[in-house]
Amino acid sequence: MNLNATLFAQMIVFFVLWWVVARFVWPPLVKALDERSTKIADGLAAAERGKEELVLANNAAEQELSKARQEGALRVADAEKRAQMSAEEIRANAQVEATRIISQAKEDADQQVTRAREVLRAEVAVLAVKGAEQILRREVDAKAHGALLDQLKAEL
Repeated sequence: MNLNATLFAQMIVFFVLWWVVARFVWPPLVKALDERSTKIADGLAAAERGKEELVLANNAAEQELSKARQEGALRVADAEKRAQMSAEEIRANAQVEATRIISQAKEDADQQVTRAREVLRAEVAVLAVKGAEQILRREVDAKAHGALLDQLKAEL
């Protein structure tokens, strides 16, 4: 065989193979590469959007957390105020009740002192009459000497 004919045949086979590859193999290959490139670009864009959404979500979560902390602090402060007001009200009620009990006790004591004085006066009057009886050695009639006994009670 001749070298030129072989070279010429190889060139024809090369160009036919090139045309088959360019016509049937290359377009699906380029299309697959373009699709993959598009998917990669879409994936990167989605990742960037995801990062931005994550940052926004973190910011929103931080704001909500801060808001919840503030609300919790306000509720605690409000509860402390109510507890303090309740404690002051209880103290005031206790003070009023203590004052009432003390005044009632003083009134009771005054009434008991008055009753005791009356009983004591009556007993002193009886003792005075008995003492006078013994001194006079005769009986003194309480009804007959009622005015005298009343005067004695008043003096005691």
